[in-house]
This record gives sequence, C-alpha cells and structure tokens, in this order.
Amino acid sequence: MQRGARVTFEVIPAIDLRGGMVVRLRRGDFADETSYGDDPREVAARFVDGGARTLHLVDLDGARLGEPVQAETIRSVIAAVDGRAVCQVAGGLRSPSDVAAAIAAGAGRVVVGTAALRDPEFARAIVEGHGADRIVCAIDVRDGLALGEGWRQGAPGLPPGRAMELLSAAGARHFAVTAISRDGLLQGPDLELLGEMVKGGYGEIIASGGISSLADLRAVAALGCRAAIAGRALYEGRMDLREAIALAGRLSARRQRSPCGGSR
Repeated sequence: MQRGARVTFEVIPAIDLRGGMVVRLRRGDFADETSYGDDPREVAARFVDGGARTLHLVDLDGARLGEPVQAETIRSVIAAVDGRAVCQVAGGLRSPSDVAAAIAAGAGRVVVGTAALRDPEFARAIVEGHGADRIVCAIDVRDGLALGEGWRQGAPGLPPGRAMELLSAAGARHFAVTAISRDGLLQGPDLELLGEMVKGGYGEIIASGGISSLADLRAVAALGCRAAIAGRALYEGRMDLREAIALAGRLSARRQRSPCGGSR
C-alpha cells in the first residue's frame, strides 16, 4: 500500500467527493450528507502534511451514476499530492477502461465494488491487466450481505465470505470491508465482521466504517487488518492524524517483532 518499505498497518484518510465538495455520508445515505470543504486539493495536502502516505479518494457521484463523474477533480488532487502519497481511487469504476483511465491519471490503486461483485471475471481481467497489488475489492455489507450499489436499499448481495472467496479465486488479494450500518456514525467498526473476514484468509483486509478513535485502530489492528480508512473522525477532530499515524507505526513495529513475522 505504501511506496518503499513494507508496513503492516496503516491509517488511510478518506476524501469523499460529491459535486466537487469534500463530504461524508452517514450509512451511505446520499440524503444524509455533511460537507467538509470545497477544495479537495487543500484537504489532501493537509492530510499528506500530517503524515498520510495513502489517500482514499471516492467519487460518490460516480458510484451513484455507475461511471466516473469526478475524474477531473480526482486528477487534480493526484497532481497536487505530486507523488508524496499513493492515491487509492474508488467510485463508479465498472469497466476495464474506467480502471485503466484512473491508473493512467496517477492512481496508485483502484477500488472496485459493484462490477466485481456482479462479475468476478471483471476482477480477474483487471488484476491480470494491472497486478493484484493495484486492485482493491470493496466488500460493503448491510444486513449480512455484501452488496453492489451499497447505498441503495434492496440492492442484491451475497454472503461476504462467499464474495471474498469468489474474488480471491479471480486473483484479488486486497479487500476494503465496510459495515454500512456503521459508516459515518463514529460508533466504532464492526469487529465481528472484520474478524470473520480476516479469519477467512482470502487476502489483506482494510477496515472501513465507524473508525472513530485510537482505540478503534488498536482493535482492528489486533484482528489482523492491514489498514484502516478514517473519515469523519479526522474531519471533526475526534482523532488526530499525526497521533493515529504514530500509533500505526508502533503497531507495525510490534507486528514485525512478533514470532509470526508480522502481517498475514
């Protein structure tokens, strides 16, 4: 996930984009939105200056429409970061050409969800085309099911373990797991869900949804998660980014000293 030396746990700030604004949704609900600024480049620079080595950039308009909408804004953020951090791009990437365009624009990684869940062969094609380390599969879970179009009530889904099994068989090795019911609420992550996904052994797990404190970071790291995505807690000052990154460094060092050799 980071360039350079291998690490075993990382904190990843999220920058969710809608209409060019930096926003956060609660429980993936487009009708329940809070704005945190109108200059995504400034937000990205602030996170990188605070020590972030990876940023999670989400095109919410693209996720809703089914094709990239905020591509120019994301390209400008990537340019502003200027190689100081890896940009992990998500939202509306539902074709190989969408994925290729995001990578050509400078994305270090892309996150695919709906298209991969509907057709694991799509995941296979982009993993084969770009390498497994550049592809993250989103496992958005509501009511026990991994969903495409996770914000939409009634969207079809399948058990998250089965989703990961199918995507792993297609070559995926990185999974961002979100409990939609926790997302944006600052009530802590779904540790039971994350623990089950780690134990499945299908790949590296990025914890997302509900991360609100240093204690939450310790908890998901203890489960064996590779990283944690944080949003609202950082924007509202509930969690200091520098403190979070320092903690992640200590947790990584502890894993590297462990008899098992660190991360999975």
